[in-house]
Amino acid sequence: MRTLADVDLAGRRVFVRVDFNVPLDAERRITDDTRIRAALPTLERLRGEGCALVLAAHLGRPKGVDAAFSLRPAADRLAELTGWDVTLAPGVVGEQVEAYARNLSPGDVLMLENVRFEPGETKNDPDLATAYGRLAEAYVDDAFGVAHRAHASNVGIVAHLSPSAAGLLLQREVETIGAILADPPRPLVAIVGGAKVSDKIGVLDAFLERADVVLVGGAMCFPFLKAQGHAVGDSLCAEEDMEPARRVLADAQARGRHLLLPSDLVLGERFAADARRRELDGVDVPDGWMGLDVGPRTAQAYGAEIRAAGSVFWNGPMGAFELEPFSGGTRAVAEAVADCPGTTVVGGGDSAAALTLFGLEDRVTHLSTGGGATLELVEGKTLPGVEALS
Repeated sequence: MRTLADVDLAGRRVFVRVDFNVPLDAERRITDDTRIRAALPTLERLRGEGCALVLAAHLGRPKGVDAAFSLRPAADRLAELTGWDVTLAPGVVGEQVEAYARNLSPGDVLMLENVRFEPGETKNDPDLATAYGRLAEAYVDDAFGVAHRAHASNVGIVAHLSPSAAGLLLQREVETIGAILADPPRPLVAIVGGAKVSDKIGVLDAFLERADVVLVGGAMCFPFLKAQGHAVGDSLCAEEDMEPARRVLADAQARGRHLLLPSDLVLGERFAADARRRELDGVDVPDGWMGLDVGPRTAQAYGAEIRAAGSVFWNGPMGAFELEPFSGGTRAVAEAVADCPGTTVVGGGDSAAALTLFGLEDRVTHLSTGGGATLELVEGKTLPGVEALS
């Protein structure tokens, strides 16, 4: 993978693919600017080399041009964070946008509108990639969050702009996650949570091969518990997750791996912050109740494993952390990861959101900006966005 150290971009107009797919509230205000902040080192370095920047990003999944998905909030937030003048283009490609790009001076920043306003973006349309190529003289990809997709702005464009390279964020993501898989300080503790076993089966397989301990939490623990003969009540437990859970349990036993499941739970009568709550000393969930968090004994046991680790990889919450009565398990795990003196890598998505919610995002070695890209890299899959730069 080519990096900024491998290319000379000084004074060039550079097309930079960034990941500014940030959450917005009802008033279209950004509620978490982590991804924008993560791109700043690359953008600052390029501007320091006299580059003019053409930034490309997506927001949500618009069906055509839709003002509700405009990148205006991201452009404004970037300007607030940096003090730069950030111009939002009137579109994604076309003669008017090309005129804006041609008129850029060193240090200028132009942000294209949401690239997914163009139907060819997610299809890696060659004509759209060609149009992107007319906007700049070189290419930098710093959008790890879409590296697992072959889109026009991160794969097709590479054929039209040279040199091309990975930005500092993309480089760090690939190298850090790769290192914790290839040669981690021991013991390696993997924490896997979330909702569905089938969504994380590749991650579980990867860590059953590499990790010393695998801790399972969140709703995905219930297919495992049901496979062991426990009652799950009204807990989320899809039938399609049962066979993968059985296979993982058998694989862990055959390999002699430590796959730990909750020993106690926090229950709610329904998925709501004001639901009746009870702590269960055990894991057999009665009818009419659903498991919404791991219990305090589990949280303590998991925390002890994490704090003693040489390295940690965490992806997926321990429960419905967005509901305060059911946030205890995820908070305990987040605090243990923050306390761990070893290398700590936190996968994107809900794990990153939980760290940010608890104010612990600055106390881990690496907080990934990827969701699906992080999981696919852990699973050993080839990422098209990375392969294009090789």
